[in-house]
Amino acid sequence: MKHIFVTGGVASSLGKGIIAASLGKLLQARGFRVTNQKLDPYINVDPGTLNPYEHGECFVTVDGHEADLDLGHYERFLNVETHKANNITTGRIYQNVINKERRGDYLGKTVQVIPHITDEIKRNIKSLAQTGDFDFIITEIGGTVGDIESLPYIEALRQMKWELGSDCLCIHLTYVPFLAAAKELKTKPTQHSVKDLQQEGVQPDIIILRTEHVISDEIRRKVALFCNVEPEAVMQSIDAPSIYRVPLNMQAEGLDRVVLRKTGYNPDLVPAPDMDSWNAFLDKLEGAVEEVRIALVGKYVQLQDAYMSIRASLSHAAAYNNRRLLLTSILSDDLTADNVAEALRGQQGVLVAPGFGSRGVEGKFHALRYCRENGIPCFGICMGMQTMAIEFARNVLGYADANSVEFDERTTHNVIDMMEDQKVLVNKGGSMRLGAYPCQLLPGTRVYAIYADAVEKAKDGKLLISERHRHRYEFNHAYRREFEDAGMICSGFNPDSGLVEIIELQNHPWYVGVQFHPEYSSTVLHPHPLFLSFLKAAIAQPAASALPLHP
Repeated sequence: MKHIFVTGGVASSLGKGIIAASLGKLLQARGFRVTNQKLDPYINVDPGTLNPYEHGECFVTVDGHEADLDLGHYERFLNVETHKANNITTGRIYQNVINKERRGDYLGKTVQVIPHITDEIKRNIKSLAQTGDFDFIITEIGGTVGDIESLPYIEALRQMKWELGSDCLCIHLTYVPFLAAAKELKTKPTQHSVKDLQQEGVQPDIIILRTEHVISDEIRRKVALFCNVEPEAVMQSIDAPSIYRVPLNMQAEGLDRVVLRKTGYNPDLVPAPDMDSWNAFLDKLEGAVEEVRIALVGKYVQLQDAYMSIRASLSHAAAYNNRRLLLTSILSDDLTADNVAEALRGQQGVLVAPGFGSRGVEGKFHALRYCRENGIPCFGICMGMQTMAIEFARNVLGYADANSVEFDERTTHNVIDMMEDQKVLVNKGGSMRLGAYPCQLLPGTRVYAIYADAVEKAKDGKLLISERHRHRYEFNHAYRREFEDAGMICSGFNPDSGLVEIIELQNHPWYVGVQFHPEYSSTVLHPHPLFLSFLKAAIAQPAASALPLHP
C-alpha cells in the first residue's frame, strides 16, 4: 500500500484536486487500484450545511455522505465510487475525539492535538488502506501550507512519512507568478512555500509549478536546488483548455514515472498507461465544431463551482453528441413573465437546477412554463422537478395557489409535501434523504427507453436503476391521478416507499424532472444517459430565438 499526499502553497484554488485526480487516472491506467481522499481543514462536520457560495457544490456519495466537490472530480476521472471514508473534515475529527474522551476511551489522559488529534487523522487516512482494495491512496490536504487550520494535517503527514518511509511521499503544488513589468517568472513564492512546509517537518518529494507560462529548464533547476528535490521531480502544470487535458499534460511531465520510481517500482517494468478511451473523449471534446446552446437556470449560478457536477455532466454529454457546449447561466431571481422569452432567446435546451429555499423559485416557474408551452427541451433536477410539478399544477390543473410546504405552509394545494419515508437521515435539523436509492421505471415511458440500454433488467422484467438523492420533500401522491390525466406522467418510483422519482410530460420534445441527482453519477468515460438524451433532444430542436416572444 502506497500513500501519496498532495499539498498546496502560495495561493488557494491552484487545482490540487485536479492534480490528485490526474495522477490517480495515470496510475489507474497502468493497472493499479487507486482511490482519492480529501482532508478538509474547516470545522464544519461536512459541507452539507454550507451555502454553495461559501464552498461550492455539495457532492453526495452513494452511501449518503455530503462531501467536498473534489470527490466529484475523483469519481469523474477514475470512474470509481467514493464513500464517507474518502472525505474527512476537522469537524469530524474533533467530534470523534471528543466522543471518545466522553466515553473514557483515553483512560483519563489529557487530550491534545498531538497525539490524539493527529492519531485520529491517521486512523481515518489508513481506514481506506485496511480494506485491501487499493494499491495507491492519493490524499489531498485542503487549504494552503501555512494556514493554522492545516497544521494538524501536515503534522499527521510528517508522522506518516516517518513511519512508512518510501511507501509515503508528498507532492507540493505551488504557484509561479509572472511579473509583466519584469517579463519574468518568479520562484521566490515557491521557495518560501517549501520552506514553510519544511519548517513543519515535511520535505516534498515532488514539486509541481502551477503556471500560465512555460517553465524553463533553468527555472526547474533553480527550484530543485533551493527546495532540495531532484530536477526531474520539478514539473509544470500549465493552463490547459480543459481540466481533462491535465492528466495527459502531467503524463508528458513524467509525473506517474517519478511517483512509481520513488515508491519502489521500476516504471519501465510496469505497463504503460492505457489512455486510449480518455484520448477518444478528448478528441470529441476539443474537436467539436457545431454548438449546442443550453441555459442553466438556478439560484447559485453566480459561482461556477456551485453547480460543478451539472456543468461537467453537460460537457460530457455534449462531447459524446459531437457538439461544443455553450452554457448560459441565468439567475432565477431575475426571471419574470415579461423577460423570460428574451432571457431564453437562442437557447436549445434549459436545465432547471437544484436548490433549497424559496428564493428564485418564481423565476424557475416562468422558465418552466415557457419551455413547456413552446416545446423547448427542459430538464429539472431535484428542486427542478418539484418546481415542474408546482408550475404544472398552477397553470394546467388550475390550482393557482399550488406550492410546497417548504414555501408556504398555508397553501391549500401542496403538490410537494414533506417526506413520510422513514429511511431518511437526520441532517441540518431535519429529515434528509441522502445517498443511492433504487428507482423502478414505468415501461413505455421516455425514461424507460433512455435507461433501457444502460442498465440491467431485474428478473421479473422490471427496469430498476439506482441514483443518488439529497432532498427533504416529495411529490404528493394525492395529485398523481390529476397530473397523469392532464399529460404529466409519473414514470419512476421507489419500489419500497412509492416515492415519485421521475415525472415526464407527454406530447413534448423532452420535458423530464427527476427527484434524484444524476449529475453525481456522470463520468468522463460513462456519461449519464439522461444528460445524453437531453442534449440529443436539444440538438434536434430549433433555438428559442425562432419562437414567438410570448407563449
